[in-house]
Amino acid sequence: LVMQGRLGEAKRVLNKTSNSKEEAQIKLSDIKEAAGIPLDCDDDIVQVTKRSHGEGVWKELFIYPTPPVRHVLVAAIGIHFFQQASGIDSVGLYSPRIFEKAGITSDGHKLLATIGVGFVKTTFILVATFLLDRVGRRPLLLISVAGMIISLGTLGVGLTIIDHSEKELTWAVVLCMLLVLSNVASFSIGMGPIAWVYSSEIFPLRLRAQGTSMGVVVNRVTSAVISMTFISLYKAITIGGAFFLYAGIAVVSWIFFYMFLPETQGKTLEEMEGLFGKFNWKCSKGKKENEEEFEGNSNGQVQLGNVNGQSSA
Repeated sequence: LVMQGRLGEAKRVLNKTSNSKEEAQIKLSDIKEAAGIPLDCDDDIVQVTKRSHGEGVWKELFIYPTPPVRHVLVAAIGIHFFQQASGIDSVGLYSPRIFEKAGITSDGHKLLATIGVGFVKTTFILVATFLLDRVGRRPLLLISVAGMIISLGTLGVGLTIIDHSEKELTWAVVLCMLLVLSNVASFSIGMGPIAWVYSSEIFPLRLRAQGTSMGVVVNRVTSAVISMTFISLYKAITIGGAFFLYAGIAVVSWIFFYMFLPETQGKTLEEMEGLFGKFNWKCSKGKKENEEEFEGNSNGQVQLGNVNGQSSA
């Protein structure tokens, strides 16, 4: 709103979302300074300098990114890629076929099991909304992926046993059904919602639109590839082998998240900049050089950094 010169609306939003009017005023001053609007300008509507259509942003993201920007871009694209590469859409779209391979042949039972998948997914996404700001993004994400690794790996074992068994194994069928639900629950409590939350909050304002859009492109393309190749994949390496592959991808994703994704819970825009650039998730406050590298141009662009001791958002 400030970047559009709509200061009156921005004030009302900040007053509702801040702990006090004083805090709201400080935030508004920071954003006005970053947007190049005089601090003493209190009109509800002000004229702002017209900006380019993002040509400079694309160059900053891909041609000459600073270490913090490169780290942010890798984190955003990585979390979206692994969200889909771990096979959640294969489980969601082809759950009737998975249940059939597991030994559930009745159409009614397959329908009930598929409804169960949707119910579990919705329930645990709601649970995640309450845990995100209590537990934090990073711990919840790592726990979620660990649960997926266990579920996918064990599901691969169960489906392989059923595939090689000449008689029906009731215990294996029940186990596989529970493991599918467990995988969906693990995904929905962390990996599912956190990918969208995390990628939207780590980009500085001047790069947010283009950076977030790249994450969405990677997410949807990966989803399409995984969805369209699942049947061919399990025919080539067996359905158990397909889930072993997804479990392996989930292991790689856990390592990636552990190494490259710092905790962002409760961090302001000024603090966020110090988390990225040196691939050190333990660091909660950045060095001066990181702050300077993360700043935008003062020519009508929104900055995210500390300049001469003054913070901006």
